[in-house]
Amino acid sequence: MRSEKHQVHLSKAEREKLFAIIIKGRNKAVVFQRAHILLKVNEGKTDSEISEVLYISEQTIRRTRLRFAAEGIQVALEDKPHPLKIDGNTCKKAIFKVLHTPPSSYGINRTTWRMEDIKSVIAKQGLFLSKDSISKIIRSEGYRFRKAKTVLTSNDPDYVEKVERIKKILSRLGYKEKFFSIDEYGPFAIKLYGGKSLMPPGVTKTVPQFQKNKGSLIITGALELSTNQMTHFFSDKKDTEEMLRLLEILLKKYKDENCIYLSWDAASWHCSQEFNDRVKEVNKPKHRKSHGTPLVKLAPLPTGAQFLNIIESVFSGMAKAIIHNSDYESIKVCKKAINRYFSDRNKRFKKNPKRAGNKIWGKEIVKPQFSESNNCKDPKYR
Repeated sequence: MRSEKHQVHLSKAEREKLFAIIIKGRNKAVVFQRAHILLKVNEGKTDSEISEVLYISEQTIRRTRLRFAAEGIQVALEDKPHPLKIDGNTCKKAIFKVLHTPPSSYGINRTTWRMEDIKSVIAKQGLFLSKDSISKIIRSEGYRFRKAKTVLTSNDPDYVEKVERIKKILSRLGYKEKFFSIDEYGPFAIKLYGGKSLMPPGVTKTVPQFQKNKGSLIITGALELSTNQMTHFFSDKKDTEEMLRLLEILLKKYKDENCIYLSWDAASWHCSQEFNDRVKEVNKPKHRKSHGTPLVKLAPLPTGAQFLNIIESVFSGMAKAIIHNSDYESIKVCKKAINRYFSDRNKRFKKNPKRAGNKIWGKEIVKPQFSESNNCKDPKYR
């Protein structure tokens, strides 16, 4: 006598439906396969016997039989897409939003994230993914947990409060207000860089391990988020003096605004006492009236949250476009290329921001808007 667990009892209508699927042959292969499985099981065949006849794994047969027993013929025949294929972008955003937040914010008594913790947190949000799926999404963005240099999670105890403050500012940004994402790119050497390029048959491009030093550059920049305009200059070093220089440039360039917000990471020169004193000075009513400058407000990012700094994405796009695969003969030539890149970018976005963002500047890894799930710092272009 056959074991009861193998039995599937089909009604006459259900058998006719399965026969129709097989005869017509218009359904997907997986539906056609499941129809055969259910008919064979209804005949009293065991999983192993069906596997030998249909050349299908016993696991697939068992899964189809159990789905029929639990949810009926319609569900058993359904070709359900993988959850990641339904809305992979939603899954990615949810995962990185969690990763960027300290575990303690979710009531987890740890300083670093584990896959099982991420899985449990997003499950509470209605996203049920396996640890393997979560790992694949993280790795697809170029991140690895073993690399201490690649920071995925901020250790700032006030992370949530700082992020919410920035989101609140941006959501209420007035017509005469501007918000700047600020950072530096470099120093990077002027040399031959590798990458894909069109080569004739039998020729392979090589990059010498040791190259003659042509100099190096540091770019200090400020990206205004509401208009997507980039302000930049070249620096000899990263320090408070360069931040003061940037402040004066922005005050002069945006003197017709009522208020400007400056947002950056927690680098020491970004929040030095000298810089804060200068901000207090330029915010005095007497100074503002005599110089006609806007009010300056600071909106710092959480500590260790470079991945939220929008300008990082712009720098990554620039690196992919004109630094990657380059061999500039001098610092002067490289500067000229960088200046032209940002000039063209500003003109395009000033004329038509949406089209430029989608068509022209597709090399930037995220859209120029603040989001907790952003990974603005490209792992390949640090």
